[in-house]
Amino acid sequence: MNNLRKKVIAAPYPQKLNRLFSEEKIRMISALADFVYLGDEKTAGGEIDEHLPDAIAVIGQMEMPESRLRLAPGLRAIFNVEGNFYQNIDYDYCFNNGIYVLNCGEAYALAVAEMSLGFAIDLGRGITREDRRARSGNEKYLAEGCLDSVLLSGSDAGIIGFGFLGKALTKLLAPFRCRVRVYDPWVPDSIIIEHGCIPTALEDVLEESRFVFVMAGVTKDNQGFLSAEKLSLIKKDSFFILMSRAAVVDFDALCGLTEEGRFTAAADVFPEEPIPRNHRIRKNENILLSPHRAGGIPQAFARIGEMVIDDLSLILRGLPPLRMQIAMRETVKNLVSKPAG
Repeated sequence: MNNLRKKVIAAPYPQKLNRLFSEEKIRMISALADFVYLGDEKTAGGEIDEHLPDAIAVIGQMEMPESRLRLAPGLRAIFNVEGNFYQNIDYDYCFNNGIYVLNCGEAYALAVAEMSLGFAIDLGRGITREDRRARSGNEKYLAEGCLDSVLLSGSDAGIIGFGFLGKALTKLLAPFRCRVRVYDPWVPDSIIIEHGCIPTALEDVLEESRFVFVMAGVTKDNQGFLSAEKLSLIKKDSFFILMSRAAVVDFDALCGLTEEGRFTAAADVFPEEPIPRNHRIRKNENILLSPHRAGGIPQAFARIGEMVIDDLSLILRGLPPLRMQIAMRETVKNLVSKPAG
């Protein structure tokens, strides 16, 4: 069948199509294949299934068991445009039948890294805290308001997790001349060293870093690995910045240690989202709260659209994708992020 008669099926929930693709980009996809848009709501299987026999690509993160994949003998790629590899796909079938499963997570890396940097400066200089004090009439001026302020410049920093997020943060930290220690058991020491960082055991990252950045994804093996015991290693008056997945942290312990004033923190991710209205963290002024908004900015969404079009063009030419992350047989089934809704 000619490629122009092949279908690209778009069902991007929980994303919205117009966040990812301008009208011009949709025309670009339509020039490559017949574009079938099934809406931004969570799509029922039957709506997708009727198009699968002619599909060459699917844009979305809907369930794709073997029974559904068998309906699409010409399928070459599944583009996840939300940012995680979910366990709702028969990966073995995809690996064995030449179907790429692609993830857009790298598109968020710079946005998350910039937000991490912002949190670090905010915590070190008390920006949000002093804003609250000024609004309540309890501000202190000049040096009296800066007695506990800390420069990020020249500080010891630790990064836990050295994937896309960690590497992007390293580039932004470079002008601050930090000594950067990195812990990631999935990454060879040589790669960490090539990025100007120091491969370090987890305990030493926690004990030696004034600023601790958590950028690690969640797997079946590492849930809660930042336990109460591990978090208690963080030295007093340090700063703990949680950016990747809440499931890697004992969140109750994090709340308790910050309530005690052991260290201050910022969190962009939470065990339950939205945060329950009565959750203790809402009253904890030693944690800077951000409602999971570090990565999802318009520029990141636009980049996802570009990545999809670039890789779709390559695949239709019989070439491998280069822009998006390819699911790997050795690791993908160990990941445990859950789909939205």
